[in-house]
Amino acid sequence: MSKHVTSSDIRAAFSGAMSAMYRTEVPAYGTLMDLVARVNKEALAAKPELRARLEATDNLDRISEERHGAIRLGTADELAMMRRVFAVMGMYPVGYYDLSTAGVPVHSTAFRPVGEEALKRNPFRVFSSLLRLDLIADEALRKEVADILAKRQIFTMGAVELTKKAEVEGGLCKEDADRFVAEVLETFRWHDKAIVDADMYHRLHDAHRLIADVVSFKGPHINHLTPRTLDIDQVQALMPEYGISPKAVVEGPPTRDCPVLLRQTSFKALEEKVSFEDGRGGWKAGSHTARFGEIEQRGIALTPKGRGLYDKLLDQSRKVVRPAADGSNAKAYEAALAQAFHAFPDNWAAIRADGLGYFSYSLTEKAMKGLVLPGASIESLIADGLIQFDPIVYEDFLPVSAAGIFQSNLGDGAQQEFVASPNQKRFEADLGAQVLNEFDHYAGIEKASLDACISQLKIRPAAE
Repeated sequence: MSKHVTSSDIRAAFSGAMSAMYRTEVPAYGTLMDLVARVNKEALAAKPELRARLEATDNLDRISEERHGAIRLGTADELAMMRRVFAVMGMYPVGYYDLSTAGVPVHSTAFRPVGEEALKRNPFRVFSSLLRLDLIADEALRKEVADILAKRQIFTMGAVELTKKAEVEGGLCKEDADRFVAEVLETFRWHDKAIVDADMYHRLHDAHRLIADVVSFKGPHINHLTPRTLDIDQVQALMPEYGISPKAVVEGPPTRDCPVLLRQTSFKALEEKVSFEDGRGGWKAGSHTARFGEIEQRGIALTPKGRGLYDKLLDQSRKVVRPAADGSNAKAYEAALAQAFHAFPDNWAAIRADGLGYFSYSLTEKAMKGLVLPGASIESLIADGLIQFDPIVYEDFLPVSAAGIFQSNLGDGAQQEFVASPNQKRFEADLGAQVLNEFDHYAGIEKASLDACISQLKIRPAAE
């Protein structure tokens, strides 16, 4: 029997294939990758201590591999099958995101690897949104949308068959894995021919631009891929130099010495040529705007207490200045955001002491030499320089930021008001599984690192 390749190897192959495809489809993405590579190189050169910690925690190589994608699905069946496909790649649903509060008629999860080794091997993640038909106010249009979506099949037969084979056999051999990657890639490919006529497209577009994007095409084309930068402010500043126009405001927290959670920016969505059925067996020229380029900078994962403080301060800043979709008040918003976040500690020791973030613990060289007194507390071991701590990278997303990216790429007048209506139980029923709670996940990583330190110290001799 042929040996199975690992799910991480399949994920790495798929991530690379997706990136190559997207570079071909959206050349500006390649430009963006070049810019991010330059900024990361300069950031590491300017901060040798950052390079040292990334090397020490085995996280340096993954920076260049870091990227996430985003897709928008139309039906529960599409979401459930997508879950099974991603499971073959070792990617599982983490977190529930309700974007209705920000005027976007979807709810979402992120499929991603969850184990430390899997993340280090390849941290590819896909933010996956499901259209909320219940948020389409026009009852007749809602039914037409359901009928259109029920007729499409976004997965090739090969992708379905190989997913089933992986489930039954517990994996795929190299030949099957290569074919799986090629078959699944077809789901994410851009199609310039719509499956609706121009009149229906405009009705969907008038209801919400995102609805038109989800419903009008053969499949959920990848609408962006996102490289990770170590200095998003520098990327934002240099984008015009590379012929790229950035959105006015970086989403997420303000610039900090100790980054928290996630900061994101993007270039505006491209207006692309598409064709619509003309009702006479031919095609009518038109355009569609959906795909864009995004960049992210990731900081520390916050505890429930830290996340509560983050949400409170973000809300405070938006009560002072709410960012306009056209960026006209960007400077005022950035000032209000920075002012509000003075209340959030900006050094790792204070963040840890206040219980605001999650950290990974490891022994220092001093501890490895056996200079540990038995019975010492963790805090005393840290104070004595025997145990060190590093921030655990936030691997997930922020609903307000995601909505801000969506809205900036849907047009200045795209924001609509929906009543907040989170429905995680319905989402999980459609998904066919429960989503992993991100706080439990990060707490588990932190505890495992502490337990490992304690276990190692127990077998080391005390100082003579």
